[in-house]
Amino acid sequence: MIGDVIGFTLRNVPVLLLILSFVLALLPRRGAGFSERLLAWVLLLPLGVTFIWAAVFHLFFPAIAAADIGWQVSPFQFEVGMADLALGVTACLAVRAAWHFRLATVCAASIFLLGDAVGHVRQMLEAGNFAPGNAGAPFYVDILAPVLALALLLIVRANAAETRSGLRGSR
Repeated sequence: MIGDVIGFTLRNVPVLLLILSFVLALLPRRGAGFSERLLAWVLLLPLGVTFIWAAVFHLFFPAIAAADIGWQVSPFQFEVGMADLALGVTACLAVRAAWHFRLATVCAASIFLLGDAVGHVRQMLEAGNFAPGNAGAPFYVDILAPVLALALLLIVRANAAETRSGLRGSR
């Protein structure tokens, strides 16, 4: 029973962190609108923490990571783990960074994650790989997180421009 709960949680960390982002963004914070709060939480949790979580598994538990994805252990997991770690740390730093740093972070993470999603689809179609780490929660978050982050960046930018033009118009 406890083992099943732990297994479920570990397999679904990306989705759970995405949901938690929405919950935490609903909490009011002085000076920040919902889209700004949600962007910060998405950068921290489903991007930053999920990338670091994936890095830990690829770097320190490669057999578990490979089995979850439906692969054999590969030397490339070290490289993927290092890329995950780099993107995770960068996403965590982007939480309080300027818009351009956030944009660069989201662009890099989006290219990586959407590329992962394409790889997952190829594995499903060509190899019939429907392992939880290939066709489960990570696949969906590989699509949802970058799309959401990109949309939030545009909304935050538009809101900032609207605020600036409103301030100029009131002078």
